Amino acid sequence: MAFPPAPERFFASDNFSGTHPRYLQAIEIANHGHVRAYGGDDYTKKAVALFQHLCDEDVEVLFTFNGTGSNIVALGSLLGPAESVICSEWAHIHVDETGAPEHALGIKLQDVPAPDAKVTPEHVHALAGALGNVHHVQPGVVSITQATELGTLYSIEEIKTLCDVAHSYGMRVHLDGARISNATAALGGDAATFRAQTFGAGVDVVSFGGTKNAMMGAEAVLLRRGVASPRAEFIRKQNTQLPSKMRYAAAQFVEALSDGLWLETAAHANAMAARLYGQLSDISSLELIKPAVNSMYPLLPPQARLALQEWSFFWDWDLSRSQVRWMTSWDTSEADVDRFAAGVRSLS
Repeated sequence: MAFPPAPERFFASDNFSGTHPRYLQAIEIANHGHVRAYGGDDYTKKAVALFQHLCDEDVEVLFTFNGTGSNIVALGSLLGPAESVICSEWAHIHVDETGAPEHALGIKLQDVPAPDAKVTPEHVHALAGALGNVHHVQPGVVSITQATELGTLYSIEEIKTLCDVAHSYGMRVHLDGARISNATAALGGDAATFRAQTFGAGVDVVSFGGTKNAMMGAEAVLLRRGVASPRAEFIRKQNTQLPSKMRYAAAQFVEALSDGLWLETAAHANAMAARLYGQLSDISSLELIKPAVNSMYPLLPPQARLALQEWSFFWDWDLSRSQVRWMTSWDTSEADVDRFAAGVRSLS
């Protein structure tokens, strides 16, 4: 079996890509001299101001090292004693964090069946039946992911309806935004779209991802004041997520939010997934669905899957269905897409 030349970049994960040169430059500039530690520096103050402008809300902004840490801080800031978190069966907090929220916070995740990875009002209504029963864990938070772990998107109206239902029971809403930039780019591509699907819809806390969108280990938790715990910063410290040299993460967010770079990189990743779909959608055996963001989940026979992974690596997804995941990133080029598509076609 002869493959064409392999693409320069993998289609495995946006975690595989490097850091955007502008973020590296921002880190280098921030590296000069001494500044106050633990967020007392001007870079952090400016980044916080930019996030508050983006949210059009007086949010508390806590920078963290990684997405799992962000989710622990976010959930910990919303939960009370004996409370649980309602989430999709596909939720990253449930499937891909080694039980970290449950281990670190001593809470229970109540995962619900969701073929499209989306929590619905019906899920919330069903689990709310336990409220007030001393023998049952009390659902306290609904956690959703935007874009979801299956590359699907909640509409802005879906998020608003879900928040309304959760709030009617006294629950709070957390949005895991590891790929919120990709979702924002897909749904409208501007700050207004970000606000509409987060705080404008009623979300209480957002985990804002930077690492999957071209940054170097930079994440943030955005908390609606008056809803999240006033001790959230202590929760961050207790869970080892307080950066002493916070300027390096903050400087990247200043660069990202000052002129829309965060949306530019996400939109490019989405566009490259759309390009790949356009080149392979006629191969019916792949059962491709048009990507909403930067990921696709095709079906591949085992022999073809292994051969392709040896040529250009990507992750398995659901081997019971021979399903894999292809994902594009901020630095995926058109040439990468064309070469990868040619390799897939060589097997069809």
